[in-house]
Amino acid sequence: MWKGSSEGSDRFEYLQTLVTEFQDTDSEEAKEQVLANLANFAYDPKNMEYLRELQVPDLFLDMLTEENENFVEFGMGGLCNLSMDPECRDIILQSSGISLVTNRLSSQREETVLSAITTLMNLSTPSSRSEITDPALLQCMLRFSLSESPRLRNLAAVFLQDCCTREQVAQAEQQMQGQQTAIGIPLPKDN
Repeated sequence: MWKGSSEGSDRFEYLQTLVTEFQDTDSEEAKEQVLANLANFAYDPKNMEYLRELQVPDLFLDMLTEENENFVEFGMGGLCNLSMDPECRDIILQSSGISLVTNRLSSQREETVLSAITTLMNLSTPSSRSEITDPALLQCMLRFSLSESPRLRNLAAVFLQDCCTREQVAQAEQQMQGQQTAIGIPLPKDN
């Protein structure tokens, strides 16, 4: 598709055309198509610089708060792909990306949830780790690790293994067991 020494500029122009089309169209269907295309382009490291320049990480982050579940799914998929790039990861982290991504763990769509978990794993840095290993988030991953879906179950298990210490997981498990008791009623103590 792209040939010769102008490959970079052709690529940039094509991506710019997609972003412009997304901004200019009123058609939800056209926007979904553009988002899906941009998410696919976000998979190729050659496109990262152009996507950053065109502020596509921000576009994907904006999609996470949309009502349209397709916008959310494609935005989440695009962020998942972008989050592998260190510079894009930093942009996502600086834009409150962790909380936006975490909010999508409750999506009814498995693809969106899988992309959210993978994105959180990619966003894990020494400075973001405490937010990514928040006890409520770990409890969510523990619930996912019991899912009937093999993809969700396995990815949650990888998250718990790769992003958390054994102590953090054990503490989250204890907290979950505590929540399954009657609220407000003190538990009997062992004598």
